[in-house]
Amino acid sequence: MAEIFDRVAIIGIGLIGSSIARALKEHGVCHEVVVGDIDPAHGRRALELGFCAAAHTDVAKAVAGADLVILCTPMSTYESIAGAIAPALKPRAIVTDVGSVKQAATKSVKLRLPDHARWIAGHPVAGTENSGPDAGFAALFKGRWCILTPEADTDPEAQEKVQAMWTAFGSNVVTMDAEHHDLVLAITSHLPHLIAYTIVGTATDLETTLQSEVIKFSAGGFRDFTRIAASDPIMWRDVFLNNREAVLEMLQRFTEDLSHLQRAIRWGEGHKLEELFTRTRSIRRSIIEAKQA
Repeated sequence: MAEIFDRVAIIGIGLIGSSIARALKEHGVCHEVVVGDIDPAHGRRALELGFCAAAHTDVAKAVAGADLVILCTPMSTYESIAGAIAPALKPRAIVTDVGSVKQAATKSVKLRLPDHARWIAGHPVAGTENSGPDAGFAALFKGRWCILTPEADTDPEAQEKVQAMWTAFGSNVVTMDAEHHDLVLAITSHLPHLIAYTIVGTATDLETTLQSEVIKFSAGGFRDFTRIAASDPIMWRDVFLNNREAVLEMLQRFTEDLSHLQRAIRWGEGHKLEELFTRTRSIRRSIIEAKQA
């Protein structure tokens, strides 16, 4: 395809950042990729893997001359990174991100950018439990959703270019209000991670003999929770702190539903259990039909 950007700067070269870098190269979206990462080992590895032309630990140097800057770091770093790159941004540079909490992302970044810069918040709904430059792969975003949360004053050209990039990666792009995004992701992503962390945490508190049996027989379902609970702890710490209201609302609903389920089990109300399991089974089928399994 025709190049959308000349130079793209990726700040943070973990799973998502390295996947974007690979996808940019594979699909010919830009002429040059530059990496900014505070860990020099990550930058060196990105150069060895061949998906960037240069790597810097100084994020201001990384964004110099870039048409597009993509923040792929934990949300707790957004504010300081935005302040550091602001003086170095070229006129009308586009800045976007990949974080899963959009209200907080805009609040942290937009006010610290120069007036000429164009901000468009984004969130590719894709990932694995792995991290680091070696974890990425270009096909990570293929067939997955990417959500953009433009504001009323978002530059249409900037939105169009960012959307074209994600479309080139094979993503299905949709736009929505940032507040609505945060509520939806609280139930589809944030709460499941919180539950997984809790269940695996409970297992670590068991007696040693029981712990070994939990690991031995983990294929019974526990294994799937451990995959989710192996995700980046810093990233998920920031997600919960930045989307606390939506997460707490969904957690309250979950707690109430769990209490009803507990009562049904205690009183032997099999029909209620069967009714719930039938409804949840249909959700799984819907996810498979939507090719998001």
